[in-house]
Order: sequence, then structure tokens, then C-alpha cells
Amino acid sequence: MIVLFTVSAVFAPFIAPHPPDEQFFEGLTLEGAPLPPNSNFWLGTDLLGRSLFSRLLYGARTSLIIGIAANGAAVLIGAILGITAGYVRGKVGMVIMRFTDLMMAFPALLLAIALAAIFKPSLWIVAMVIALVNWVQIARVIYSQTIALVEQEYIEAVKSIGAAWPRILFIHTVPHLWPTLLVWGTLGIATTVLLEATLSFLGVGVRPPTPSWGGIIYESQSYFLDAPWLVFFPGAAIMLLSLSFNLVGDALRDILDPTQRGHQ
Repeated sequence: MIVLFTVSAVFAPFIAPHPPDEQFFEGLTLEGAPLPPNSNFWLGTDLLGRSLFSRLLYGARTSLIIGIAANGAAVLIGAILGITAGYVRGKVGMVIMRFTDLMMAFPALLLAIALAAIFKPSLWIVAMVIALVNWVQIARVIYSQTIALVEQEYIEAVKSIGAAWPRILFIHTVPHLWPTLLVWGTLGIATTVLLEATLSFLGVGVRPPTPSWGGIIYESQSYFLDAPWLVFFPGAAIMLLSLSFNLVGDALRDILDPTQRGHQ
């Protein structure tokens, strides 16, 4: 499913039967209402007579770009701060973790809405906003694991032979964190896709004319009962993409976590 969405997003200009922003005169009924799925418009049209199928294909680009970019940035920020706090500890670690606790005290959605309202919404601004609110959980997990690692006997042995801190950190500590970062990086994409769709639905996400699954639902609020396909198809796309990344993340956790091996 992830491969299908990725291929659809990359090759959207070749797969889409119509331009995503073209308004068709025959795309509306005589009363000006959207058309249901038919042979010309496979998933129907929206309130402006545009092809819903084409907009979903291009909207997959928005969701995947923000999902990968924002979650990648969040994992990077959380990893750097968590490793630094866990390895250095002392006052530096205390300051970093108290700041992390402060960020965790704010509801992520409300903080994202506030940041998105301050900055001019665009594709990369939304990605930055999501990254700024999603790094705290990763930092907390990496911090705990780093503390557990640096207290291991093999780390003490490496220190006793005079190894410098870069070698201890990057050769003997960080490699053990890769499984956790990989799992969080995969699971976080699902959360990021949902958050982006939520922001777009609330009107503070990616701005038109850039297609967005949440934006399609937001634009079609007045047609929920008369044109349910405008809600069902983008909602199903959001659900399937998020579910796919969640399932892959769970599978990676079971594969990479030695305690899960052999358990059904």
C-alpha cells in the first residue's frame, strides 16, 4: 500500500486523467452540484467541478512529502537532544529535559494550530510546524535509552582504555539506537499524515491551490450529505496510508527488538 501511494504520488502527472486544478463545465450538474463517480470522472468531482481522482493523486504528494520531511526532522531533533541529554547529563541534560517536559505540557494539536496561525501556511511551513511539535516523545525515549547504554559495562571498559567521547558516542552508543529511531521514524509518519490532514481540515494547513487530503474534506464541508464521496475517498486515503505505516512500524519493532523475537 505504501508503494502504491508512493508510485501514485511520483507519477501523478502521468496517471491523473485530468489536471488537478482544471474546472470542468461538465463537472457540475445543472444545479451546480458535484458529480458522483462516473466514466469520465472516476471518483466524481468536487464543488468546483474538478476531478477528485486527480486531486487525490496530487494530494498524496503533499501527505508523503510532509510526512517524510516533517517526521524526519522531528526524529533528527529528538535524537540530537535526547542523546546529548543522556550522554552529558548534569545541568545540560537537566535543562534539555525540562524544556522537553515543558513542550510535552502543551497539547500537540493546539501548539501546531498556534504555530501554523503565526506563520504563513505553505507546504514547508506546515512540515516545519509539525516537526517542532513532534520531536518531544522521541527525545524522551532516546534520552532513557542513552542513559541505559552509557551505564553498561562495555562503555566503562571503553572509557578505561582512554577512548575519546566521539568514539564512545558514535561507535559504541548511537548504533544501538538505530532500531528505535527506525521504528519511531516509521510510526511517526502515520502521526504526521494525520496531523497534516487535521491542520488542513481546520484551515491552517497547506493552502490552495496545492491539493491536500484534509483540504479536500475542508472545502467540501457543505456537501457532506449531498456528495459523500468528497469525504469518503480522501478519508479512506488518509486511513489507509496511516494504517500502512503503523503496520510497517509494528513489524519493524517486532523484527528489531530481540525481546519480541519468537513471540506471536
